[in-house]
Amino acid sequence: MEKYIPDMYQKSIYTIDYNKLKANGIKCILIDLDNTLVPTSLDYPTKNNIELINELKEMGFKIILFSNSPKKRVKPFKDELQVDASASSMKPLKRKFLKVLNEYKYEQNEVAIIGDQILTDILGGNKVGITTILVNPVSSKDLLFTSLNRYLENRIINKLSKNNLFTKGKYYE
Repeated sequence: MEKYIPDMYQKSIYTIDYNKLKANGIKCILIDLDNTLVPTSLDYPTKNNIELINELKEMGFKIILFSNSPKKRVKPFKDELQVDASASSMKPLKRKFLKVLNEYKYEQNEVAIIGDQILTDILGGNKVGITTILVNPVSSKDLLFTSLNRYLENRIINKLSKNNLFTKGKYYE
C-alpha cells in the first residue's frame, strides 16, 4: 500500500512550501495539467498559474508539464507558461518519468511531481523514486477515464485510512 502514499499532501499547488522543496534539494518539478493546474474545461493557464510558474522559475526550478493529455491539449499551456512539457506521459508507467530523468540529467532525489491523482501521478512518481506531492483536484468535473480512476482511488484511500496511513483532508509536508 505504500506505493500509493504521497510524500506530501497539500490543498493545492498554491499551498505547497516551495522553499522547503528547494532546501530538500528539489531542482525539477513535474506538474500535472488537468485538475492539478487547471480544470479540464480551461484551454489556457490562469493569471494565478502564470504568476506561480514564473515565481518557481525565478526560484531556479525547472518546470515540466507532465500530463497524460495529448500534445494538442498541453501545447497552449507549454507555450503560454514558457516551460517544457511531456504530453501523453502514460502515467503511472515509468517510461516518461525515466526519460525526463535521463534527458535533463537529474537524480531521483532532485525531482518532484505534483498531481491530483493517486493512481497516476503518485503511483508513477513512487515507482521511480521521486518526491510525490498530492493536491486536491481543482474541479469536481473529470474526464470519463479519470472518473473510473477516482472510484478506484477512493477505495484505496479508504484502505489507507483504515490503516492510519493516509487521510483525505489531513494535509502534511
